[in-house]
Amino acid sequence: MKTAFVTGATSGFGRAIAIRLAKLGYRLIVTGRRKELLDTLCAEISENHNEKVLALNFDVRDKQACADAVGSLPNEFKEIDLLVNNAGLAAGAAPFDESLIDDFERMIDTNIKGLLYITKLIVPGMIERQSGHIVNLSSIAGIEVYPTGNVYCASKHAVNAITKGLRIDLVKYGIRVSSISPGMAETEFSLVRYHGDSEKAKTVYKGLIPLNAEDIADALEFIVTRPAHVSINDIQINPSQQANTYISHRK
Repeated sequence: MKTAFVTGATSGFGRAIAIRLAKLGYRLIVTGRRKELLDTLCAEISENHNEKVLALNFDVRDKQACADAVGSLPNEFKEIDLLVNNAGLAAGAAPFDESLIDDFERMIDTNIKGLLYITKLIVPGMIERQSGHIVNLSSIAGIEVYPTGNVYCASKHAVNAITKGLRIDLVKYGIRVSSISPGMAETEFSLVRYHGDSEKAKTVYKGLIPLNAEDIADALEFIVTRPAHVSINDIQINPSQQANTYISHRK
């Protein structure tokens, strides 16, 4: 049985990915900041899929908490075959001159540093076993910048650069490194971005049908079920009404 480690699994992409991996027969380690939601996810996976699942309740922005969490893994969960770096967010949607430093730090600490902390802790085991797979959740914002995206786009450009760098450095160890770059997707993303303003969040998807969490789980499933000689470097996935980061056709 393979073991997968999924960050940010309490909602959205991470939750859907964790459930999909359980269906594929993975033993799961799921992480997140909201313990109640983690516990609910674990109960659902155990009941519906009869797979072993372990919850780790911590914030990926906290370097020591990351180390403590990974260090606490029981023996049967220590050998991680698949790392899904999903934890990430956008905070704020204002022009740079009107944006908040606190939002900058929250995005950089989660989207970049949190990903690095977790990856740095898990890669040594993959190197030792000469196998493994890392999938980073990026964004089309990591490919093309859009108005008011500024630091969020920068953080996802960093994710793409880190992904490419990891692929170059780890290929000699038989470790595959992939990414998924979604366009507009309706999860908690916009609600978090607009600091809980549900009305603003709804306007993001007005007039179009956005992606959903299951679409991203589909992409993840395709990536991880390829034969060992195949590596999917990146899947860029948009709603059919979205051409790029800033041009959409709304009805």
